[in-house]
Amino acid sequence: MGIKKKLGLGFASAVLGVSLVSGGTFAYFSDTAETDNTFAAGTLDLAVDPEVIVNMDNLRPGDYELRTFYLENNGSLDISEVLLETSYEVIDAEGNNTDDFGKHIRVNFLENADKSEGNRYNDIIYSKTLYELQNMSPDAVAKNVLGFENEPSGLPTGTSDTMYVQFEFVDNGEKQNQFQGDELKLKWSFEAR
Repeated sequence: MGIKKKLGLGFASAVLGVSLVSGGTFAYFSDTAETDNTFAAGTLDLAVDPEVIVNMDNLRPGDYELRTFYLENNGSLDISEVLLETSYEVIDAEGNNTDDFGKHIRVNFLENADKSEGNRYNDIIYSKTLYELQNMSPDAVAKNVLGFENEPSGLPTGTSDTMYVQFEFVDNGEKQNQFQGDELKLKWSFEAR
């Protein structure tokens, strides 16, 4: 075989090799899969039952009332905290108040019974006047006592916490005539987070 034939055969082999390599890179198997995705936000739905916790009429200094109510999580997300905001309005019947009626209405305790441990009460509020509570935002579903018997802090979806509260018109041992006929409208707002 002559040199021309050998070169021609080598060139043809090279062209065939390159065409096989380049042709091989385009010959492959393929498959496709698609996904349809959705992002749906959960819901926070906190309810208070009953909606009116207390209505006290004909109060005199020293009177108190104990009430029970429930915080319910009707949403699809767990609630990690429920902040309590206090506001009130005093209607002065005689126009003679020299003091704030809210300083004389005290929350002796607000207890979350589901977070208590044995004989240790899980007090969210202990002995605070409505006036003092205006500047506070306690967490109503916090566990403030140590122990593992009952629920941890928070309010899981589909559950409720039993709350006990006691309100008192504090008798300060002095004349409190300025409050005769007065009315205090209390608003408690529970904010779930």
